[in-house]
Amino acid sequence: MLKLSSHSIDKMISQDKLYSLRALKTPKAGKILARWLFALCIIFLIFLFLPWQQNIRGTGKVTALNPMNRPQTIEAVIAGQIRKWHVHEGQPVKKGDTIVTISEVKEKYFDPELLLRLREQINAKESSLNSKDQKSKALTRQIKALREGMQNKIDQTLAKLEAEKFKFKNAENLYQRNKKLYDAGNIPLTKFQDIEYKYQGAQADLTNATIELDRIEAEYLDKISKAESDLSNTLAEIFDGQGDLAKYRNEFANTKIRTSQYQILAPQDGTVVKAMKAGLGETIKEGDPVCTIMPVASDVAVELYVKAMDVPLLSKGRKARIHFDGWPALQFSGWPSVSVGTFGGTVEVIDYVNSKPGEFRVLVIPDTGDQPWPKQLRNGSGIKGWVMLDDVPVWYEIWRQLNGFPPSLYEEPLDEVTKQKTDKQASKK
Repeated sequence: MLKLSSHSIDKMISQDKLYSLRALKTPKAGKILARWLFALCIIFLIFLFLPWQQNIRGTGKVTALNPMNRPQTIEAVIAGQIRKWHVHEGQPVKKGDTIVTISEVKEKYFDPELLLRLREQINAKESSLNSKDQKSKALTRQIKALREGMQNKIDQTLAKLEAEKFKFKNAENLYQRNKKLYDAGNIPLTKFQDIEYKYQGAQADLTNATIELDRIEAEYLDKISKAESDLSNTLAEIFDGQGDLAKYRNEFANTKIRTSQYQILAPQDGTVVKAMKAGLGETIKEGDPVCTIMPVASDVAVELYVKAMDVPLLSKGRKARIHFDGWPALQFSGWPSVSVGTFGGTVEVIDYVNSKPGEFRVLVIPDTGDQPWPKQLRNGSGIKGWVMLDDVPVWYEIWRQLNGFPPSLYEEPLDEVTKQKTDKQASKK
C-alpha cells in the first residue's frame, strides 16, 4: 500500500477487488480538479503581476467645446404680443431667419407715425438752434462793433481833452502874466476880468472834456454789458437746445431700433428644438424665452464630472476613453487596447471651480489619432468616461480599490506653460 518494499503485490492481488483499497485510492476526478485548481492559481498569480492602467471614472453628457455651438435660448428683447410664428419645432433655420413676429404692447409706441413725429421734433429743434446760433453771431458782431465804437469815441475825446489841456495851459499862463500886471497897476480891471473869465472858461472846458470821456466809456460799457448778457442767455438756450436735441435723437434711434425688434431672428444656423411660448396673442416680457435653437455644432465634446480628490491627477492632454449611451461597448477600463465600442478622447479643459458639490467638470474632445466619434451624437446624450493615468500591477490596483485609496501619480502632470518653461530651461543647458 505504501510501496515501501521493492516487491509489489499489485500483480497478484487486484486493488479493485478489495473494498478497503478502493476506498483509500484517490479518485481520478479529484486529480483532474487539483490540476485545474493549481493551473488556475498559477494563472491568477501571473494575472496579479500584469500591468493595469489606472484611470479616473466619471459620468457626463455630450456638449460642444465652443459655447456658441451649445443649445441657445432665444429671448425677447422687448415686451410684445405674439402675432405670427414663422417656424415650427424641428425645422432648420438659417442665420437671420424670422422666427416670431410680435406687436407693440406699450401705449407710448402705439402711434404708427411715431418715427415721423420724432423726426419733426428733431427738425424743429434744429431750426430753433440755427436761429439762436444766428442770434448769437449777431450779438457777437454787435459787441465787437460797440467795442470798436467805444474805442473811436474815446480816442476822439482824448484828442479833444489834449486840446483843452493845451488851451487851459495857455489861458493859465495868460492869466498869471496879466494878474501880475494888474497887481502892478499896468492894466485896467476890465481887461484883467476879461482874461480871468477866459481862464475860467478854459478850466471849465477841460473839466467837461474829462467828464465827457467818463460818460462815453460808461455809456458804451453799459451797452456792451447788455449785449454780452443777451449773448450769454442765447448761448445758454443753445446749450439747453442741444441737450434736448440729443435726447430727441436718442429717443428716435431707440424707437427705430425697437421697431426692428418686432421680428425675432435666428442668431445662427441651427434647428428649432422647443418653443417656450405657444399660440397667438400671448404676451411676452423683456427677457422671456421664446424658443431654443440647437446650432449646427462641429466641435463636439463631452462634459465629464470627476471627484474633487482626483482633479490634481488630471492635466491637459491626458487620454480618455468614452462610452456613449446607445452604443454597445465592452469596456476594460485598465486595458483600453482590448476595449470594444469605446472612443478615444483628450482632456482639453479642467475647471478651476467645482461644478457640482464635490465634483469638477472636465471637457474632453475627440482624439484625432483614434476612431472618429459617431456623427449621430446629440447634445445632452449621457456618457461614461475614463481618464487614463499610469500603469500599475493588477495586485496593487485591487489593493487600492479595497482600501479606497486614490490612484497613484508617479509623475506630476504639467500644464502647457510649465512644459514650455521646462523645455526652454533644458535647451539652455
